[in-house]
Amino acid sequence: MKRNSLFKRITMLSMASIMTFSLVACVEKEPSNAADSASENGEKIIKMGRVTSANSKLPEGDTYEDNAYTRLVEEKLGVKIENAFEGEGEDYTRQVALAISSGELPDMMRVDSREELKELVENDLIADLTDVYNENASDYIKDIYDSYDGRSLEDASFDERLMALPATIGDEAPNMIWIRKDWTEKLGLEIDSDGDRSITLDELEKTAKAFIENDPGETGNPIGIPMAYWLNSGSYGGSALNMTSIAGIFNAYPRFWLEDENGNITNGSITEGTKQALGVLSDWYKEGILDPQFGTRTWDDIMALVTNGQTGIVTGPWHIPDWGLSTVREMDKNADFEAYSLEDENGKVNVAHTNPTGAFIVVRKDYEHPELAIEILNLFYDELANSKDLETDYPEVAEYKELGVDGSTRPFNIEVLKSDNLLFDYSTIMGAVNGEIEMGEIASSEARDAATSIKKYTENPSDADTADWSKYHSRVKGMGLIDKLTKEDKFNWVNPVYFGNTETLEKKGANLLKLEEEDFIKIVTGAEPLEYFDTFVSNWKSQGGDEIIAEIEAINADRSNE
Repeated sequence: MKRNSLFKRITMLSMASIMTFSLVACVEKEPSNAADSASENGEKIIKMGRVTSANSKLPEGDTYEDNAYTRLVEEKLGVKIENAFEGEGEDYTRQVALAISSGELPDMMRVDSREELKELVENDLIADLTDVYNENASDYIKDIYDSYDGRSLEDASFDERLMALPATIGDEAPNMIWIRKDWTEKLGLEIDSDGDRSITLDELEKTAKAFIENDPGETGNPIGIPMAYWLNSGSYGGSALNMTSIAGIFNAYPRFWLEDENGNITNGSITEGTKQALGVLSDWYKEGILDPQFGTRTWDDIMALVTNGQTGIVTGPWHIPDWGLSTVREMDKNADFEAYSLEDENGKVNVAHTNPTGAFIVVRKDYEHPELAIEILNLFYDELANSKDLETDYPEVAEYKELGVDGSTRPFNIEVLKSDNLLFDYSTIMGAVNGEIEMGEIASSEARDAATSIKKYTENPSDADTADWSKYHSRVKGMGLIDKLTKEDKFNWVNPVYFGNTETLEKKGANLLKLEEEDFIKIVTGAEPLEYFDTFVSNWKSQGGDEIIAEIEAINADRSNE
């Protein structure tokens, strides 16, 4: 068996932690891979590895092993779930590593990387799910996976055999430009003259200059465009205050692993397009358009600028009104934002696909009922998700939704959503807001709450509370922009070639990110000229970048031969 990498991982754990876990496991847990573990007194049993959350919000008396979701599995499928182990974060990762290295897996568990999945396959520890998936998966589940054009199922496949059930993560691009609409109206500024909600770099620059010159927030110290010192993120959905949207204009995607025009693997942070984007920021810094204290402010400092009315331009995802811009509304009831995308010279909005998977559910090779994994998938991600009357059909689950019980309490702590799930939510929400469907027809409690808030806001914007204001901005303006750009075919999508980890990336990745942050600050602030970017690239390559690229090339070559 090829367990060298497994043993390497285990040796990285502290021996004290391993011994403590082993002693506890011996006392508290039965062997998880016994031949008769699939049934007990005629009832099917699943011994499962469970990913937990520190704040599950489970009602008193309920546990990860006994809750509304596990009781539903027992009622609907005649299956009792017993936890072989539970853990959060690194604790769960450690327990999975121990299970793999010993070869004693629970019947089902989540693994969080394709590298781990590959080790399981190579060591012949998990079941081939190809046939049970084809025979048992509902049409809706198959539609979910098909929406990723094969990318998701391919990640879980080896030699064209499906070896796991992948989690799916929908796209959330682009990173948007949020601009104070009440300020542009106050100053009589005309931006986005064609009303397509896509603006050019020149229009953004002119707006920032107008805010600086006229100080619409009346603070005496206006700031044009603030940005966080790290400047980049390998994610659209979880990032804010960065240069992602500006880099996109130059067809650059910092921190994504890509294939260049010659078919070679590279990183978006070292491309010519990223250099051009840094040139824009450097010019802005010289002209005072970019925050003069760029590189030294904390996240809290920047959000204080926004809240206090010193700046009216923020870059961020569609949902930033829910957790960032809402503080502005608390301070100023007249605050209103509009969301825009930045378009390139061809009128396109350039974005990269996010990782379509990120986690996998695996089944122990000799488990007698692998089809149960598919049946659980159908139950939670089709039947439950598409219920038209959750309170009647699944009252306990409806109560959990109202209490905000964490999704980790479901048997599989993953999400299985269509690639365009965001657009589906938007369509549903707006259908309810416009009276085309009844609120009760919205299966998702989150979407139903958003629709309710939006209706309240539209009926009386000036007196609406902050929560309603936030939902209106994030859904109608944020999601609405993504919907508009999609329908108008304005996105230019790029497919990254790798999302995982490598041995060198694990060892040297943090230092490469630090190098990037420090050198980009130097370039933007003028401590080094733009040409210094070439030195950064050279250092990045020599300090581990070339090694990582070689490893990714080898991994991808290996995958193409699977």
